Amino acid sequence: MNQLLARSVMRRLVNSGSNCKRCISSLSSPSSLPSSSAAAAAAVVCKEVHKPSSESVVMLSGKRLGFSGQRWRMMSSTSEPPTKKSTSSSTAVRKEDEKDEKTSGAAVEKMERKNDEVVISSYWGVSRRKITREDGSVWPWNCFMPWETYQADLSIDISKHHVPKTFLDKVAYWTVKILRIPTDIFFKKKYGCRAMMLETVAGVPGMVGGMLLHLRSLRKFEQSGGWIKALLEEAENERMHLMTMVELVQPKWYERLLVLAVQGVFFNFYLVLYVLSPKLAHRIVGYLEEEAIHSYTLYLNDIDRGEIENIPAPAIAIDYWRLPKDATLKDVITVIRADEAHHRDVNHFASDIHYQGKKLQEAAAPIGYH
Repeated sequence: MNQLLARSVMRRLVNSGSNCKRCISSLSSPSSLPSSSAAAAAAVVCKEVHKPSSESVVMLSGKRLGFSGQRWRMMSSTSEPPTKKSTSSSTAVRKEDEKDEKTSGAAVEKMERKNDEVVISSYWGVSRRKITREDGSVWPWNCFMPWETYQADLSIDISKHHVPKTFLDKVAYWTVKILRIPTDIFFKKKYGCRAMMLETVAGVPGMVGGMLLHLRSLRKFEQSGGWIKALLEEAENERMHLMTMVELVQPKWYERLLVLAVQGVFFNFYLVLYVLSPKLAHRIVGYLEEEAIHSYTLYLNDIDRGEIENIPAPAIAIDYWRLPKDATLKDVITVIRADEAHHRDVNHFASDIHYQGKKLQEAAAPIGYH
């Protein structure tokens, strides 16, 4: 009976659009439901009677009653044709709904994208914190941090030389002297290119020595005495020399090719040598650093004579060595030469430890000794 009552109410509302009195009179006939049911139905009709009939059908069917497709077709076939006013209002409502859906969809997509960015940058907890200089400006380098910078010790003795005494010392000394011959022939007085090539080779021994000591420490469950860190610091310092020289001298394609060949040969040679005789390996590096000091001294002499322009220092060198803002090429070469002198002392010292029949970890490692 309730279904029949609802159908009769909807049919009367759609077909005739009659007023509240007529609906109440039709519902209060003896063939209808009891008076309480009729009154309730009449109240519903009275609330909806002031709206256009087609709009009422759309609202009741689409949003409130949720009729199935079959009932919707049945009701729409018996309803009056929609007026222009109702059609335009329905179209406006649909457009507004579509606009709201697009806006909400865009907002959700933006939120999801934002959440994805947050996940990528912070999920593992390795996002970089904001790093600044002492003056508050943003730190521009990723290859080294402010706490890795330093002021070079320029008071070190540049002229110090280890006189070869033993057979292995002489082998190391003359090996380096022979290796210098093709370098002098190829580069001549192009000290910038020579320094670039030298630094690509000079960064290898510290890395190889640190790597082998690291593996030895793992195999034998023993401490390294800080020598792993000392040798890796040396390799990193030499790499920063190279990064600086690349800013000063833009290498040509054939120079890059030469670097690949030389580094590949020297790495394997030094790896085998260090495994067989660490004391010879460190002695060779000590003499290589002496030759580097000599080459940088010639570089500085040409700058003083005006044969090489004393250009402003690159920004990376100013920050790494804490040089003044008006530093020049001469200042950069001077601090690099001081670093090479420190590396000379470290490697001759390591070789002397091995000559005494001891292990490196038995002596204090010169950590932070650039």
